[in-house]
Amino acid sequence: MSDPLQDADLSTRDIGPKEAVTHRRVLHIALPIVLSNATVPILGAVDTGVVGQMGLAAPIGAVGLGAIILSALYWIFGFLRMGTVGLTAQAAGQGDQAEVAALLSRGLMIGAGAGAVLVALQMPLFWGAFQIAPGSAEVETLAQDYMAVRIWSAPAAISLYAITGWLIAQERTRAVLVLQLWMNGLNILLDLWFVLGLGWGVSGVAFATFIAEWSGAALGLWFCREVFQSGAWRDRAQIFARARWVRMMQLNVDILLRSLLLQAMFVAFLFVGAGFGDVTLAANQVLMQFLMITSYALDGFAFSAEAIVGQAFGAGRRGVLRRGALLTSGWAFFICSLLMVGFWIAGPWLIDLMTTAPEVRIAAREFLPYVVLMPVLGCGAFMLDGIFIGATRSRDMRDMMLVSFVIYAAAALILVPWLGNHGLWVSILISFVARTATLAWRYPKLEAAV
Repeated sequence: MSDPLQDADLSTRDIGPKEAVTHRRVLHIALPIVLSNATVPILGAVDTGVVGQMGLAAPIGAVGLGAIILSALYWIFGFLRMGTVGLTAQAAGQGDQAEVAALLSRGLMIGAGAGAVLVALQMPLFWGAFQIAPGSAEVETLAQDYMAVRIWSAPAAISLYAITGWLIAQERTRAVLVLQLWMNGLNILLDLWFVLGLGWGVSGVAFATFIAEWSGAALGLWFCREVFQSGAWRDRAQIFARARWVRMMQLNVDILLRSLLLQAMFVAFLFVGAGFGDVTLAANQVLMQFLMITSYALDGFAFSAEAIVGQAFGAGRRGVLRRGALLTSGWAFFICSLLMVGFWIAGPWLIDLMTTAPEVRIAAREFLPYVVLMPVLGCGAFMLDGIFIGATRSRDMRDMMLVSFVIYAAAALILVPWLGNHGLWVSILISFVARTATLAWRYPKLEAAV
């Protein structure tokens, strides 16, 4: 019987020549990511469920609030995964193994440094977060206890962005799947032991995540062990080359700005929806979970595009790049079509599963048709993001996101006063179309740059 950890560490040679863009190659990259994403909501449910056994509302609120605050802080550095994928895939496509190794070292340095800064600044950061999202005195005290433990794994959590990006770039997504299963599985087991067995309460959930994240980082480094065995990871001249650092930082800043604009769209959606009352706000929140399902389902194919396009771009193979973009997008559109049909048929049942409030169920059903259209209208935006990340065309991503944000804001200003929450949903759908159209307009220049 084969060793699953050994299997997970196999490199791109196991899927044939990099020039051969096949359905098998796309699925080989995508399916482990889809399976990996499926474990994420399970962990959140267990975190909530174990503290729920304490029979009090405050611990549940504290874990939820603390997790949201820390996720938001870590998300700031999410650019590290996307930037690492594009640069590493291109270096691999060029056969530049020294740069592939150096990119891992740079990513780990940024991750460790960013985590250390968050640890050092935890007190003012937590204070500021509670000013923005206040809770009751009891909830804030428990949330503070939770975050005071978890923050110490920030270097590991942020470094994992670099590690997973580096692995994805080389199409080693089975390693990413094993990594995610290990972290979430260990986290769940420790949740049950620390909270239900030892009675540690909220702190038990925090310690479980702390241990899981550090062990995940260690396992991730083990998957990258060939770099450390070769010694290329400590080539100071390569790692600290000024031009390489400048390029990496410019890419990451562009991706960060693009991500902030995207986040601003959804924050504005939330805030404007809140103005229509608690029922509409709740209905919108329920329906946004359908977007999360779509995102989780498409991540694998977007990551496939990042890796294949990045390698083809680095190797200077325009035809391979185009076939990679078309094949990954074709699979994504097929999945989105299935999601559209699934949301139409099972949408009312999913709404009922997420809420028992009759008025929220009625409101969510009223706006369900917009969610049914969302996978197909948003498919192009998801996939073009992956294609442009692989080609490291971050400036185009940033600029086109700015244009899309302006279009979204203009649509909302016109449609919301006229159509209310219907106008808000139409505006978010228009933003997906705008993102697709603007990036598609820039795509010929991406190919021309190969």
